[in-house]
Amino acid sequence: MRVLVLGGSGFLGRAIVEESLARGHQVTTFNRGQSNPDVPGVEPIHGDRGVTADLERLVDGRSWDLVIDVNGYVPRVVGETARLLSGHAPGYVFISTVSAVKDFPDKPATDESDIWDCAPDAGPDDGDYGVLKAGCERAVEEGFDGNVLIVQPGLILGPYENVARLPWWLTRISHGGQVLAPGEPDRPMQLIDARDVAAFTLDHGEKGTRDRFMVTGPAGNTTYGAWLELCKQVTGSDAEFVWVEDDFLKEHEVGEFVELPLWAADEATRDNFWAISTAKAEAAGLRVRPVAEMVRDTWEWLRHIPEDERVYGSRMRHGIAPDKEATVLAAWASR
Repeated sequence: MRVLVLGGSGFLGRAIVEESLARGHQVTTFNRGQSNPDVPGVEPIHGDRGVTADLERLVDGRSWDLVIDVNGYVPRVVGETARLLSGHAPGYVFISTVSAVKDFPDKPATDESDIWDCAPDAGPDDGDYGVLKAGCERAVEEGFDGNVLIVQPGLILGPYENVARLPWWLTRISHGGQVLAPGEPDRPMQLIDARDVAAFTLDHGEKGTRDRFMVTGPAGNTTYGAWLELCKQVTGSDAEFVWVEDDFLKEHEVGEFVELPLWAADEATRDNFWAISTAKAEAAGLRVRPVAEMVRDTWEWLRHIPEDERVYGSRMRHGIAPDKEATVLAAWASR
């Protein structure tokens, strides 16, 4: 197949490109060429999807069997992309997010959940990330003349992760010593590797599936404690985890999800975030690798990058500062 990937050089986009190439597809990528090198083997076309002339140059004289949109965030821009690509491919896959589900994570996300109210022509200031992604979904469905597949991933980890949640934990744990561990070690999680999202996306993109799926790991496929222990094992660290209660961390103004990645103190947010329904996707063939394999492969990629060149988040920096971690640990020990 001839596959166009909008994005394709970052995290999930890279996984989709590599999976496409491994299946023997001819891959074109369209991105600004500013964030990461293009994956070897693709036809790279550089441009800004927010510039109409760049999109027109992309589609001029070209057609594909499938479009996979990985980097759509603004409904107005996504809508124009979908309209201009109509007639140049029979199928369009839009990578959305489970955050597009209305009231998530305050309420559970199920296959029957509605998405946020957001107009398909909304601009960048008309909502937060999840709300705008819902508008993007509508923009594709209304703007593209062909099969539309919506994929709503949960929390994605794995090699090349550019949000740098798992990379931060691996780096911190590799240093050893006492490590601030949040909450309770038996707290269940729900994780998926970007490569598994990529495989599921292509399985259905190739078939021309016209549907929507929430795609993440099965609920409870690891716990916070088991996940951190895996990080300790693969790095060969002598780290000692010090488990600190949620309320104590909140009292010391430790930032949820950012300073201690993947930790949430709020009970409703925590419980619903790790209990996303995957029944429909599993029935449609979703396969998820063991979390241990994900952690191992991420460390194998990360350990070859000098620490001073590691980036802990493309939009916001993840990870608690060493001095703040030490202060919290000392306060916990003396309580």
